[in-house]
Amino acid sequence: MKNCGLVSVSFRKYSPQRIIEEMKKAKLHFIEWGSDIHAPRDNREKLLEISALQAENGICCCSYGTYFRLGTDNTDILQEYIDAAKILGTDILRLWCGDKATDKYSPEEEDFLFDECKKASDIAKKNGVILCLECHNGTYTETKEGAIKLMKNINSPAFRMYWQPNQFKSADENMSYARLISPFTKTLHVFNWTEDKRFPLADAVPLWKEYLSYFYEPMLLLEFMPDDDIASLCAEAQSLRKITE
Repeated sequence: MKNCGLVSVSFRKYSPQRIIEEMKKAKLHFIEWGSDIHAPRDNREKLLEISALQAENGICCCSYGTYFRLGTDNTDILQEYIDAAKILGTDILRLWCGDKATDKYSPEEEDFLFDECKKASDIAKKNGVILCLECHNGTYTETKEGAIKLMKNINSPAFRMYWQPNQFKSADENMSYARLISPFTKTLHVFNWTEDKRFPLADAVPLWKEYLSYFYEPMLLLEFMPDDDIASLCAEAQSLRKITE
């Protein structure tokens, strides 16, 4: 499956080795390692161990899923995440932008956030990596208006987006976000949720085909299973394959 993979935080309770074993069964070759459990930025030994496991099993790290928050965390720490990403073999890092929704920011807070983003994008450019922001609820990029304003303001090829549907919004609203942000998007997080309920991805293949039509060759990463069962990975991967056909 071209450009298809898995987000490791889908299976926080399993070891990297077990996750890789299940990925091979599901014929997935790309992974985004999370910095919270599987690949902590300050554990070089663990990072090297994962790198070796990847090489042994034909798995490629397509991105480093950090929980670094721009505008909240100290930008100086970003270098540690970049160094960790390089050990894992990727030049893409996923970040969050801020700690509240777009409309909750005062003009002064927004100016500060954008300044921090510019600092981060400069650091990324110097290191030859790309910072990608997740359009996550409770962050500045929760809305399409916030995301596009940020992308245009920072205006850097080292500063890009992830996209995922908002499970609390309609398909039409999500389509609108996808259309607008697609030129800036590197990766999609793929799942089938409605509010706080999860469903098999197979039920949403037609909808996801429509979402995918707005993007040009993005990386597609499965995020979470409908039942949190690692045994469901093969079926979800099959559905992901159908989306790309």
